[in-house]
Amino acid sequence: MKYTEITPGYIYVEERVITDEMVRKFADITGDDNPIHLDEDYASKSIFKSRIAHGILTLGLVSAVLGRKFPGPGTIYLKQDATFKRPIYIGERIRIRVEVLEKIEEKSRLLLSTEVLNEKGEKALVGEALVLFREEEVE
Repeated sequence: MKYTEITPGYIYVEERVITDEMVRKFADITGDDNPIHLDEDYASKSIFKSRIAHGILTLGLVSAVLGRKFPGPGTIYLKQDATFKRPIYIGERIRIRVEVLEKIEEKSRLLLSTEVLNEKGEKALVGEALVLFREEEVE
C-alpha cells in the first residue's frame, strides 16, 4: 500500500497461532527462560494455570505486521506504547489489529492503534505505535 492511499480509520487484521516452537525459540534467542513460558508443571501452579507466551513475543508479532504487511516494507518503528491486559496461551489463535489513528503528512508518519485479541475476542495487548513510513523502491 502506498502512503498516499493510507487514511485514518483504515484497519488491518491478521490472525496467528502462538506455538510451542515460537515460545521456545523466543526464550532461546532472548534468554528469557522464565518457567511460566516453558514448564507446564510450574505454570499449572501459577495464576494462569497453564504456560503463556512472552508478552514481548506477542508485541514482536505486531512489529512483524508493521514491517511486512501494514503499512509494510519501508516502515520504521519510532515509538510503541503497550499495555499487557491478558495472557496469551500456547496454541491460542490471536488476532492482531492495527488501525490508523492519524496521518502526519509533513513527516510521512502514522499514529497507529495496536491491539492483540485472544481467541475470545478479549484485548490481550493494547497500545499505540508511531511509525515512519516510506515505500521501498522496487527496481
